Amino acid sequence: MEWDRIEGNWKQVKGKAKEQWGRLTDDDLTSIEGKRDQLEGKIQERYGLEKDLAKREIEDWRSHLAP
Repeated sequence: MEWDRIEGNWKQVKGKAKEQWGRLTDDDLTSIEGKRDQLEGKIQERYGLEKDLAKREIEDWRSHLAP
C-alpha cells in the first residue's frame, strides 16, 4: 500500500499499526495522523531503535498491508 493511501485511511490502518507496535499508545497513534516521519519517531522513542531500523520496520510493515 502506498503511503498516501495509508495516511488517507489512517483511522482504519492505525489498528494494524497497534498490532505491529504494541508499545505505541492510542494517543501516539492518534497524534501521528498517518504521518510517516512521526510514526518513525514514535517507534524510535518507544523501542529505542536507530532511525534506519525504524525506517526498515515501517517499510516492511507497509509492504505487507493489503494493496
